[in-house]
Amino acid sequence: MFAALAVRNYRIYAAGALVSNVGTWMGRVAQDWVVLTELTDNSASALGIVTGLQFLPIVLLTPIAGAVSDAFPKRRVMMASQSLMGLFALIMGLWVLSGQMELWHMYVMALLSGTAAAFDAPARQAFVSEMVPPERLTNAVGLNSASFHSGRLIGPASAGLLIAWLGTGPTLLVNALTFAAVLVALLAMDVDLLAPPPDRTGQGRAKVREGVAYVRRRPDIILIMVIAFMHGTFGMNFQITNALMATEIYGKGVEEYGITGSVMAIGSLGGALLAARRDRPRWRLLLGSLAAFAVMTFFTATAPTFLLYTVLLVPTGLTALTVMVSANAMVQLSVDQAVRGRVMALYMAVFFGGTPLGSPLIGWIGEHWGARWTLLIGTIACGLTAVAATIYVMRHDNLRLRLRASWLRPLALERGTLTEPLPEKVI
Repeated sequence: MFAALAVRNYRIYAAGALVSNVGTWMGRVAQDWVVLTELTDNSASALGIVTGLQFLPIVLLTPIAGAVSDAFPKRRVMMASQSLMGLFALIMGLWVLSGQMELWHMYVMALLSGTAAAFDAPARQAFVSEMVPPERLTNAVGLNSASFHSGRLIGPASAGLLIAWLGTGPTLLVNALTFAAVLVALLAMDVDLLAPPPDRTGQGRAKVREGVAYVRRRPDIILIMVIAFMHGTFGMNFQITNALMATEIYGKGVEEYGITGSVMAIGSLGGALLAARRDRPRWRLLLGSLAAFAVMTFFTATAPTFLLYTVLLVPTGLTALTVMVSANAMVQLSVDQAVRGRVMALYMAVFFGGTPLGSPLIGWIGEHWGARWTLLIGTIACGLTAVAATIYVMRHDNLRLRLRASWLRPLALERGTLTEPLPEKVI
């Protein structure tokens, strides 16, 4: 489960990332609470706009950022992006602390932070393959998710307590300080132990086109990206849905809102650790977890009490994380190293690409249809996606289901629904 931690560089990086992830989740809770309670009167639309602006640069800039991560050392790209993200977090905290923050200020800060994150994401995703050998890549991806959701386990609850004791401004400043942990980890690495990067010849625009052309030739990657888009756009809006459910449906305060994020992280952490144990995720795991996620969001949306809602967040987080880790690992393990940064940039753009549209839409739905529908829309979208993707996988020539029951195989072959084993593009 923890095999990648035997690699010195990855072990150092994971320690720094864990500290930063805790701070990031603290910052997200504090930012949302500022928008909901200090800058507006529980405006779901304003919260959706802030969230959308954070992810808009990922849609617009990530393909270019992927070319940058392939053209320059990923470690240096991350040092620059992490420094900027820490600086913007510091400015946001000082602005709130001064009492001069207005809603449009928060919009600007969200956009700037998202711009830095757009360059950080593809470099960070692809950098894993330089720290660990290929046989430990899936384990490292799973541990990255475990680290992220360990931060999600600790961060929201800690933010709830800090906001109640000290206020939102100091909580945002703590987030700014935690970015230093990643910078220290990157500086402490032994550069000589990193895998040699691929050849960096070619111009920026040509590199972007090469990445797009590579993905267009891979129907399996395209299908994963479609799943990631639907999951990210309509399913992964818990930053908004938890806030609305806690405040509007159950009448809770900031402490309970922070607890919802931490409780959900228990399931997410469990899913990440289980994913770290797998050598290579398969289609049946990705599609099955997506279907299970749709079922769990339905039960969560219809929970009659806050206690049942928080309990259901555990399996919801587990299934959501399994979808994310499986899709991420399947893409990383199936692409050439020379284009991995660009492909992961496109993947991140697709995964987060619907957020600038989806978050304001979810906010609008919350205001006009009610908070429960912010979850039910994810149930419908992800459920239909799971069904459609499964049918496509079963019918497409190069993406076949392998039916293991021996008594089914003769009939299946006779009807032409199975082929001989295919290389890596099968369940």
